[in-house]
Amino acid sequence: MQSILGLRSVLRSTSVRNICTGLTRLSTATYEGDGKTSVTILNKEADVGLLINSYSQVGFRLSNDMVVLGPMALFPRTVLSWNVESHEDINEQSLSLFAALEPKVDILIVGIGDHPMTPAFSKKVISFMAKHKINVEVLNTEQACATFNFLNAEGRVVAAALIPPVTMRINEDDMMRRQISKSKTFEVEDY
Repeated sequence: MQSILGLRSVLRSTSVRNICTGLTRLSTATYEGDGKTSVTILNKEADVGLLINSYSQVGFRLSNDMVVLGPMALFPRTVLSWNVESHEDINEQSLSLFAALEPKVDILIVGIGDHPMTPAFSKKVISFMAKHKINVEVLNTEQACATFNFLNAEGRVVAAALIPPVTMRINEDDMMRRQISKSKTFEVEDY
């Protein structure tokens, strides 16, 4: 009887050892020494979530290098295409997505491109979202992007509904970056 128990323990340890060495072989095939393994992190600060790095007349670039073409609905960890053409298409139906979410967002940031805000338009959006107990801020897209990034970095439950602007403002920083990139085009590295 003891010889059978001893044989079982030998068989178990052998099979466990074989399984472990099989796994070790698999993992060593993918790793070949120091510096050979790389990890790609989509968002460098995972706890902050998605942030808006830049915008243009075509769309938006997010902190994970994703480019969203056209209007977008942005949440701390998710982005969706938003089916509106301009600020005129923002109505109860296009905002119903934000009202249907559970848990509710603390605040919705609406970026209406570069169209001038009218009190009637803002009141229409604010009254609809107030029915659903959601705070809303209607801004131009430039301000809306900055506000979303700030609130998202604070850890607030925030959402943004953003339309790309039709025209772009150019500032000194943009001109300087353009000149730097233009001058680097003709640079050649010495070998």
